[in-house]
Amino acid sequence: MTWDHAEMPNTSDMERLRTVKLLLLDVDGVLTDGTIIYTGSQEESKCFSVKDGLGIRMLIKAGLAVGIVTGRASDALMRRCRELGIAPVFDGIGDKAAVVDEVLAASLIESIQEAAFMGDDLPDIPLMKKAGLAIAVADAHPLVLERADIITRAPGGQGAVREICEAMLKAHGLWEAAVGSFLESPP
Repeated sequence: MTWDHAEMPNTSDMERLRTVKLLLLDVDGVLTDGTIIYTGSQEESKCFSVKDGLGIRMLIKAGLAVGIVTGRASDALMRRCRELGIAPVFDGIGDKAAVVDEVLAASLIESIQEAAFMGDDLPDIPLMKKAGLAIAVADAHPLVLERADIITRAPGGQGAVREICEAMLKAHGLWEAAVGSFLESPP
């Protein structure tokens, strides 16, 4: 179900988001727009949205967990995860659904049903099917969109993760506290 970014998700989506304690994210096409830049020195660059980053920080600060399950390993990703406090991080994973037990062991959730997985492309489908909630970015592959419980309004790398972070905070009743420090007037 898609929703207008300014609107609250519908009641059914809110109920499902309320059960999520861990937001798992793919990287390329979700946290980024899917573009990978190679430099001449064999280094790889990725562009991450600061809006998504703030949403992730707000979610973590509110006591909800954010993790990564991605097919590619990169130094740029590890730096971004350190900056945002994202853990667990599973990178270089060919079969994303195969790491479910490891995800559970590395997090505070008891069941994969307490996790949402947000993806954009075919390798994400197996984990989307196992997670309690399957989320797709707006520009995901059509087969991913068909299997998603929630589809963001924004495309990957352009605020899609922020949409879900804000919706989760609202669903858990944590939104007002999360934005309170930004809205308070200085003395």
